[in-house]
Amino acid sequence: MLNKSYRKTALFFAWRYLFSKKKHNIINIISIISTVGIMVSTASLIIVLSVFNGLEDLVTNSFNQFNPDYVITPKKGKSFSIDEIDIQKIKSIQGVYAVEEIVSDLALITLNNKQVLTHIKGVSNTYPKNLGIDTLIFDGSFELNKNETQFVVLGAITAGTLDINLNGFELLKFHYPKRNKKNLSNPIEAFNTLYLKPAGVFLSNTQYDEQIVFVPIQFAKDLTDYNEEITSIEIILEKSSSSFMEQNLIEKIAGPNFIVKNKYQQEELLFKTMKSEKLMVFLILSFVLIVAIFNIIGVIGMLIVEKKKDISILNTLGADKKLINSIFIYEGILISLLGAFLGLIIGFLICFIQQQFGIIKLGDGSEGYIIKYYPVIMSGIDFIIVFTSVILISLFASTISIMGLRSHKTKLDFVR
Repeated sequence: MLNKSYRKTALFFAWRYLFSKKKHNIINIISIISTVGIMVSTASLIIVLSVFNGLEDLVTNSFNQFNPDYVITPKKGKSFSIDEIDIQKIKSIQGVYAVEEIVSDLALITLNNKQVLTHIKGVSNTYPKNLGIDTLIFDGSFELNKNETQFVVLGAITAGTLDINLNGFELLKFHYPKRNKKNLSNPIEAFNTLYLKPAGVFLSNTQYDEQIVFVPIQFAKDLTDYNEEITSIEIILEKSSSSFMEQNLIEKIAGPNFIVKNKYQQEELLFKTMKSEKLMVFLILSFVLIVAIFNIIGVIGMLIVEKKKDISILNTLGADKKLINSIFIYEGILISLLGAFLGLIIGFLICFIQQQFGIIKLGDGSEGYIIKYYPVIMSGIDFIIVFTSVILISLFASTISIMGLRSHKTKLDFVR
């Protein structure tokens, strides 16, 4: 390790060499190319990572409107008795706003000659408001019970497939296979069939627009013959948090026969896929960054040849190999730092402009897109990771260049 005075001396010469005029113009050209390559690669990393952050935030917010803070499901089977879990203990947990009993399963919905196989979700009257999905209503109202009449609320895609007319008088027909009685000779009698009038259509711009329809919980029990059973319990907090401190308490109350999932675990595959895509893009752009940084090897090699007179003078004045090597290692790091610093500034400015003005549009800007422009969220962690990556790669490249030059009997060999 160099002591403090060694480091200052090496850094002083490296700084002078960085901006001094070179005898051979090719060194300046390659230095500029290296700096520009590092700058563009760094800016690209910041921009792409920020766009991924924006897309992840968009998807998270969209799905979190439907996902409760926690959901409890049985490890075995599809349903369980409500008496198996102490609901009052869960309600007593600090921060819990509501606990909702759910009955959900696949059912066939038909209207005239059209049919859809989708999940019915039986919920209470307070569920839409407690979860906040009543704000997603696109047409009609989010009412499941009114004046002793039961209704269904459908997703936009399901409603479009069935060609729903909320002002009409037609009823939707729900079919579900009977759990206890099977009559193979007459398949029609093998299904429970109930009717509901549509009250509203919700639009979330997620897969739930075709995968879920909301019905009263008692209707779902009657259709599925679950009677006193339910399929899950959903827990809604007063204020959602990312710490998930309540999960351990809920798991203890639920017991070993149940699974407790937080918001992200409910969409685990989706978020793992997004993280993997972000990592792959980071690695690909990092490879481009590595190629740009390794141009430093050529710059340092030519700089050593050009500065052989300076090296001889420094050697005469008492500089040893360690100091001489450090000068050119710092030279490579300074070139990388200059490119990285400029790249971080450019990346920040582009992301900031996109955040404020939405210059880069999604597609042709038509109404078919959920958002009109690419979402961007800058993260300090991304800036730190990118900057650290540049430093480590440039240090490695500079060290490799010095070791390579020494092994090929360069002018560094006569230094004591």
